[in-house]
Amino acid sequence: MSTTAATTALEPADGSTVDDMSADPTRPELQASTSDLRIREIDALVPPRDMLDELPLGTPRSDLVTQSRREIRDVLTGEDDRLLVIVGPCSIHDPAAALDYAGRLAAVAHELADDLLVVMRVYFEKPRTTVGWKGLINDPHLDGSHDVRHGLELARKVLVGVLDAGVPAATEFLEPTSPQYIADAVSWGAIGARNVESQVHRQLASGLSMPVGMKNATDGDVQTAVDACIAASSEHTFFGLAADGRAAAVETTGNPDCHVILRGGRSGPNYAADDVASALDVARGSHLGGAVEQGVVVDASHGNSGKDHVRQAEVVRELAARLATGERGITGLMMESFIEAGAQSPAPSGLVYGKSVTDKCIDWPTTADLLRELAGAVRARRA
Repeated sequence: MSTTAATTALEPADGSTVDDMSADPTRPELQASTSDLRIREIDALVPPRDMLDELPLGTPRSDLVTQSRREIRDVLTGEDDRLLVIVGPCSIHDPAAALDYAGRLAAVAHELADDLLVVMRVYFEKPRTTVGWKGLINDPHLDGSHDVRHGLELARKVLVGVLDAGVPAATEFLEPTSPQYIADAVSWGAIGARNVESQVHRQLASGLSMPVGMKNATDGDVQTAVDACIAASSEHTFFGLAADGRAAAVETTGNPDCHVILRGGRSGPNYAADDVASALDVARGSHLGGAVEQGVVVDASHGNSGKDHVRQAEVVRELAARLATGERGITGLMMESFIEAGAQSPAPSGLVYGKSVTDKCIDWPTTADLLRELAGAVRARRA
């Protein structure tokens, strides 16, 4: 196309120039924005620093986080022969019930501390395959009002309460911004099966201050989780959020404490002894060393039990039996557990107290029994 033809193609039919159009204040239809065309509202949040100042951890809680992170790392690398157990609700929707659960868990965790390192599952963000309730931070009232500011405050208060009960906290990191508000109170993190291939989440994990588990992909592929560990162990520079709320370029040193979580997939469960051995072969092929090559964490829920809480308890018992015979490739185990068994649909009112609103959970009495069985298995493995 010639210069003349190109110029003609850009000229309006009325003979005015492009510059005339953009500068003409009498023609508002020509001033339409090209940004935010599908954004209904942007609701500014308080800067992370303000929330941390309002709800600080303080020395005792910080000490618990620091100590538990170190103990988790030692279990994952084999320096501590206990079993890491991440246990708690599929998601937090009722802060009172969550803290009730934390109190119950604290007593059993203390009783079994010689054999198990118990960390409470305190998940606030739920990835959805299509659509659905996205968790306490996104929709704390469970009514579609999406009061995110209140959700962030509630999440931090729950974490503070769990730490006050004497239990370390674990969570899945879904949004790249929310960790600025809560990560200082978290002892173990996870990147879920839907996000483990995401560069954003791998970069995020590279800067997190705690051990992070990478779940195998939804199709069951373990190599994806190992690749995520490799990426997260490396240095990265990426866009992020500063403590004062400004956009920032974030530089990380890499996270050496990432490890693989086997959670099953569309192809079926992957917690059998052969599956664990195969996953370790893949991990050791990475030559990363540390936690990623020492062992795997097995998620007894999700694809390993078909999200059936009854089957999940059976999976835990199967794993306990294998541990008791001396199997060493499993360094941790995950369970979805709440006060009541099963699940219910999320709603702003009328919910059964202590019952999950997402995946089905094992009830508390069964959970306590399973924890004691796992402790016995660790003692047998040790012997």
